[in-house]
Amino acid sequence: MGPTGEVVFGSPAAVRAENRLRWDLSPEQIRQLSEELIGNTKKVYDAVGQLDLDAVTMENTLKALADVEVEYTVQRNMLDFPQHVSPCKEVRAASTEADKRLSEFDVEMSMREDVYLRVVALQKKMEAAIMSPEARRYMERLIKLGRRNGLHLPTETQQEIKSIKKKLSNLCIDFNKNLNEDTTSLSFTRDQLGGLPEDFLSSLEKDGDELKITLKYPHYFPTMKKCFVPETRRKLEEAFNSRCKEENSAILKELVKLRAQKSSLLGFSTHADFVLEMNMAKSGKKVASFLEDLSRKLKPLGEDERAVLLQLKQKECEKRGVSFDGQLHAWDTRYFMTQVEETQYAVDQNLLKEFFPMEVVTRGLLDIYQELLGLSFQPVDGACGWHPDVSLYCVKDRAGGQAVGQFYLDLYPREGKYGHAACFGLQPGCLRPDGSRQMSVAAMVANFSKPTAKAPSLLQHDEVETYFHEFGHVMHQLCAQADYAMFSGTHVERDFVEAPSQMLENWVWEKEPLQRMSRHYRTGKPIPEELLDKLIKSRLANTGLFNLRQIVLAKVDQALHTRTGLDPAEEYGRLCQEVLGIPASQGTNMPATFGHLAGGYDAQYYGYLWSEVFSMDMFYARFKQEGIMNPKVGLDYRKFILQPGGSEDASEMLRKFLGREPKQEAFLQSKGLTVEPDADAPCPC
Repeated sequence: MGPTGEVVFGSPAAVRAENRLRWDLSPEQIRQLSEELIGNTKKVYDAVGQLDLDAVTMENTLKALADVEVEYTVQRNMLDFPQHVSPCKEVRAASTEADKRLSEFDVEMSMREDVYLRVVALQKKMEAAIMSPEARRYMERLIKLGRRNGLHLPTETQQEIKSIKKKLSNLCIDFNKNLNEDTTSLSFTRDQLGGLPEDFLSSLEKDGDELKITLKYPHYFPTMKKCFVPETRRKLEEAFNSRCKEENSAILKELVKLRAQKSSLLGFSTHADFVLEMNMAKSGKKVASFLEDLSRKLKPLGEDERAVLLQLKQKECEKRGVSFDGQLHAWDTRYFMTQVEETQYAVDQNLLKEFFPMEVVTRGLLDIYQELLGLSFQPVDGACGWHPDVSLYCVKDRAGGQAVGQFYLDLYPREGKYGHAACFGLQPGCLRPDGSRQMSVAAMVANFSKPTAKAPSLLQHDEVETYFHEFGHVMHQLCAQADYAMFSGTHVERDFVEAPSQMLENWVWEKEPLQRMSRHYRTGKPIPEELLDKLIKSRLANTGLFNLRQIVLAKVDQALHTRTGLDPAEEYGRLCQEVLGIPASQGTNMPATFGHLAGGYDAQYYGYLWSEVFSMDMFYARFKQEGIMNPKVGLDYRKFILQPGGSEDASEMLRKFLGREPKQEAFLQSKGLTVEPDADAPCPC
């Protein structure tokens, strides 16, 4: 059992309840403000870089850099976030250009040897001085980042690194912009969309006598899960995994090559080792053995599940009078995995979603988070967002009444919008130059089905899980109370960042929370007890294949960043066959659609599985033992896991919350695996 007791939140600094963000900027204003921001920030760096080495102080060096970081982060987010969400194409384009310009500037500032030398001089001066642990961590982190940028190397090498970093930055922006702006759609007759419910079909745009299916999530996944026409699924799956194939496969090859070059200049044997130095895992070798070990344990489970899917396919072929080829294809998996849920566990996904109207889910979710974390949420009326669909909430500490932050919800798809679900930190919760605390502001962006004239937005259960997960990131952004912007919100080790959100996904598999966030959209009745029990049992459905696919993606990512000369599509195809036993469709290029590879997860996709070790341990050791709605445990969670942000190492936060070292047992059991006798020992990760 972890430590409990009275929990007091907030540093002595008064919170300034001010949202400094605005979303009405024109393309011209975005361009102008970007230049102003660059000019103002550069002045501060120049001033620090010109100090005499023996004249450096906490005030004129460390505080000056920390203060400008606060201002820069707020303004930068305001300028580059619209590329993901603005309904106006011109604003999105201006925001993307601003992001490129600011990213180049970020590279310039990260390569300031003069500033680096002043921080090194300050460290020597402050060796014996009394500093707050977070201030010392900030100073040491600046020096570490300086070395990771090669500022201790000859000028010529620094210039080469700088040039590579700028190229990498622009390539990443282009890779994801291509995916966001993709408008591919396919048209089918109603017969070709057999198996899909009427509410879904009536929401589709018409294309003559046919209906248009886009490759956005709310169209793609329901069709892949429920359409019984294999040819429709094949066409859709091949199109989905061929998005931006030409342009993004060229970008990806260049990204991988440049990353390897930069890591080599910095003295690392691979890009993976360079990246992992800052993570819990520390090395590519450790990640490889973690993935290999898990793959070995999951393979028998995956083989059993694959055999079940093949049986279901054979039955389906007999029923529909088509020949059975004895194989599972990439376009079969989601369809037959859904059948497993519906046959083995009797969970009818179309019936189930009728109990998850958006308004009821949102109200239940917000209530659960408020109760669990000791917070209160209030909608902000008349708030100016970037689109009429967007709502804004103000968050306060329930006990003390002080402001904690604000969050935006932007839940429905539209053209040009970011295509996945994600949390964006917009205003870091940290100390301002005058010593007051800046409240945190974050946005949750998702693509759930839109309401229609006949029905509200109805969520699939896996969408409810996504909602809970991403909102967990929002709470991490808001509840963190670091002093420095660098450690604000979710700025923890990348292979721990998912753990707090993954831990909260458990609530959508527990009876009481599910009852609180569900009601039939027409009758208002709760989910029948029997359906609820079946849903909870279905958590283990397809767990082998699902997790083996995660291992495929993590291994592709590691392979691209540890070995040279690999063809990403070929490597993905090889691993699909070897690990999953289901081939990738010919002619597709899934890695070219894999936004994580250009979105800050390079060599780090393994982190989703790695961090689950900790998320499951936290849930089973504390919440499951002491009560999943136990506010005392919730406050401990807020205090020890969310509040530090990145101001402490993740391993230290876990020790404080768990009262011991983490273990792997709960993680393995959650995957349906039998725990080996030694699994109760502290986990190797």
